[in-house]
Amino acid sequence: MKWPPMKLRTRLFLSISALVTVALLGLLLGLVSVLQMATVQQQLVRETTHALEVGLKLRQNLGEQLTLILDEDTAPESLRLLQENFQALLNQGLEQGGERTGFSKASSNYQAFLQAYRDSAAPARSMGLDQPLGAAFNQVRSDLIDSHKQALDLITRSEERTRDRALLVSGVLGLMGLVVLVLGFITAHNIARRFGQPIEALAKAADQLGKGNFDVTLPVTQASELNQLTRRFGLMADALRKHQATNVDELLAGQQRLQAVLDSIDDGLLIIDRQGRLEHLNPVAQRQLGWNDSRVGSSLAEALQRPELEQQLRQVLRGGNLDRPPDDLNMEVDEESRLLTYSLTPVSHPQGPILGAVMVLHDVTEQRAFERVRSEFVLRASHELRTPVTGMHMAFGLLRERVKFPPEARENDLLETIGEEMQRLTQLINDLLNFSRYQSGLQKLDLAPCSLDELLERARLRFAEQAAHKQIELTMELEAPLPRIQADAAQLDRVLDNLLHNAVRHTANGGRIRLHARRHAERVIISVEDNGEGIAYGQQGRIFEPFVQVGRKKGGAGLGLALCKEIVQLHGGRMGVFSRPGQGTQFYMALPV
Repeated sequence: MKWPPMKLRTRLFLSISALVTVALLGLLLGLVSVLQMATVQQQLVRETTHALEVGLKLRQNLGEQLTLILDEDTAPESLRLLQENFQALLNQGLEQGGERTGFSKASSNYQAFLQAYRDSAAPARSMGLDQPLGAAFNQVRSDLIDSHKQALDLITRSEERTRDRALLVSGVLGLMGLVVLVLGFITAHNIARRFGQPIEALAKAADQLGKGNFDVTLPVTQASELNQLTRRFGLMADALRKHQATNVDELLAGQQRLQAVLDSIDDGLLIIDRQGRLEHLNPVAQRQLGWNDSRVGSSLAEALQRPELEQQLRQVLRGGNLDRPPDDLNMEVDEESRLLTYSLTPVSHPQGPILGAVMVLHDVTEQRAFERVRSEFVLRASHELRTPVTGMHMAFGLLRERVKFPPEARENDLLETIGEEMQRLTQLINDLLNFSRYQSGLQKLDLAPCSLDELLERARLRFAEQAAHKQIELTMELEAPLPRIQADAAQLDRVLDNLLHNAVRHTANGGRIRLHARRHAERVIISVEDNGEGIAYGQQGRIFEPFVQVGRKKGGAGLGLALCKEIVQLHGGRMGVFSRPGQGTQFYMALPV
């Protein structure tokens, strides 16, 4: 009778099952042996450790007895308690296997010592080695030392027996491993001989498909599974042949459209792979950087000759964000200095891994020149206006002292209005001057160790009266521990005063304002939160720009938040806002520790 051919999965199942069975038997044998050795060793170590602990306590007790015996003024009750404790420890050692460690001999000799102590008229003078009491004491001490040595010898013998058994188990496991190795070699050779040729033919056909050659010929084998695989492989090759004709043109057209979009962007665009090397840059980027060649394949830091970009790019490729806006790039293009701002953004796969990054360049040469001219103009105008306004203010003060009108007179209201407007004008000039000093880099910080709890408490006390006048709850919340930071406390006071002033002004009666501080990694986050009218989403992006006012209650020149941002950035930090219209606003500043 002829048996039908055995399927491939049946052969593999039986062969691998045999190997797994032999391996599991060897593993089970080793596991049982190891567990048995571990149990025996654990029990022996537990008993021996207990014997060593009891022996140590007995030697300590015996030493204390010797001290009390040598002291003729010792109370007999104290010595009796030590002797009872010694006997209890001996009994405990005998119960836990003390016969093997010499506690039995020590117990009998200790009874002889107690009898010698009771027979001695003057124990303190009878502790010499040539006297019965001293000889009995020395014998007990020797017995305890011998019991300690016996316990150590027992551990040594146990280690030797365990090592011999471990060698035996290792030999058996090695033999089982050799058997598994031989069986595995025979099985692998049989599988390779029977099924290697058709699989190699499939591999060569796959290589041909990878090269674009879809006309492949596959052999017929005895295994039904391989025959099915061969037939389906042929069907796949035929489908790929048909699909290639229609898909390649669409792919090329899509690449050309993407290339046209990238090249038509007004800003410079650099595409970077996950190793930090340039993959593509559009013509605008080449013109902005003054490159005649494409520089594709070189690293970003080397191409731009900016070593600091290496660390920034690594941080972005790890999925992080830059701590602060990067400085402008100063490029020499056609013997002309150009300023470029840039941003780095990671490119992520929909499933999570980062594939690279995109760098966008924007030419801000004219913008920076305008900002510099504007800053210089504001600085000079502020200086020029400050002198006449100060003189007018002093002259008006002298005029008020000499001219007197009745309180209800119209002239008195006009003088009050002139005084208030001159005060506002003076404050506006001071704000312009301070803002210009910060933007031009003339303002320097007086750094010193600053305590955050004291900083926030001073700010809360300065606005407590204003908040109470509007029945606003002004609270302070600190998340310990808060480190001391190096900062200019006077400048940070100015920031907090501006934020709290805005919060009180835009919070309705009976509202709530919270001062909050916490540590986040290497930064300290200080925030001022209110439940006031909030800021519209369209205005939040421009709220820190100079001369910009938001909200329904407008006043001043719109320099307060811009000045706050300059102060925080001068400290090496950053400032932001989170607000929901009608629900409140949170201004925060992150300062480095």
